[in-house]
Amino acid sequence: MTRRLAPLLLAALVLIAGAGQAQAAGYRYWSFWDRDGEHWTYATQGPSLTRPSDGDVQGFRFAVSENSGAAAQPGGTADFAAICAKTPAKDGSKRVALVLDFGTASDAPSGETPPAGRTACARVSPDATTADALAAVAGPLRYDTNALLCAIAGYPKSGCGEQVSQKDAAPEQKGTPAEGGDENDGGPSVGLVAGVAIIAALGAAGAWQARRRRNATD
Repeated sequence: MTRRLAPLLLAALVLIAGAGQAQAAGYRYWSFWDRDGEHWTYATQGPSLTRPSDGDVQGFRFAVSENSGAAAQPGGTADFAAICAKTPAKDGSKRVALVLDFGTASDAPSGETPPAGRTACARVSPDATTADALAAVAGPLRYDTNALLCAIAGYPKSGCGEQVSQKDAAPEQKGTPAEGGDENDGGPSVGLVAGVAIIAALGAAGAWQARRRRNATD
């Protein structure tokens, strides 16, 4: 019985180790969001490909996240009317409201302090992208060689989408899951649950064998 269960124990250890590694790291980066009514939705394209319309609200949040489904959303409740109240409509241009959330101290790279969050109303040409709008009101921007947005208003000074150990990210800063997010909702992983179940089975088998030996000696 023990010999047959030994491979199950090995499988349990592998599953548990894999589960720990899967939850061991996240990524520090600027996430990009669209405002839909009162809700944020994770953008399906990057800012350099998105061409917002006049009246759109878009947001950016700097944080450590494991995936898009668990990414922290921009803070604040300001809408287009409030953000662009002092920027009247003008022929031959469009207005894009931007919400910039620089995250928390626990999100920040070592030695850096996040600026206070702010909003801005960018008046740009009708064919401008979100990246154009962002450059107009929140420069300097920094991109990597793959066109990944690395810094807004010069923050952070270095780094771009780097992997971060889970111990370096405060759990309370992981944020609210975005709509349509990943099925990994922070609950126990399949590997961990399976491993616990197998170990429980081994324990039961061990108890059964012990009772069998006692009965044989009585």
